[in-house]
Amino acid sequence: MAKNSKFQDKQIEVMLQDMITVIEKHQAPVDLSLIVLGNMVTNLLNNSVGKQQRVVLAQAFSDALMNSIKDKK
Repeated sequence: MAKNSKFQDKQIEVMLQDMITVIEKHQAPVDLSLIVLGNMVTNLLNNSVGKQQRVVLAQAFSDALMNSIKDKK
């Protein structure tokens, strides 16, 4: 999703593949997968981010997601 990251591409790819494997293992349809991923994001924000930063980080995440799916013409 993000073009610039402080994390190595390999680290991101390994975690992404692990998550894809779990989704495929459960044969989850797209809507269920999105619900689970959304709940995971909510859980991370609520349990790992200070109360005052949650909305800011959620908005930044949302903006990055929207930018990643827009048609690039």
